[in-house]
Amino acid sequence: MGSIGFTEILLIFLVVLLLFGAKKLPEVARGMGQALKEFRKAAREVDVEDVAGMNADESPPISSGAQGSQEGREMEGEEKVS
Repeated sequence: MGSIGFTEILLIFLVVLLLFGAKKLPEVARGMGQALKEFRKAAREVDVEDVAGMNADESPPISSGAQGSQEGREMEGEEKVS
């Protein structure tokens, strides 16, 4: 039950052919090919960035974020709203 057989592939192709028509089918296939190409390119770029990030000697400083800004407002005399 793990793999798709020839009959299932043929049935899927026929359904797609009925939905989009013979004239639109090459356009749909071309669009899917371009989307797959862009996806692979983006995945490769992410892998390269991950490797480059792992090789970096310095790590960026960690900021305190929202906590620091909330504490600063409390010190200025404003009331804390919960």
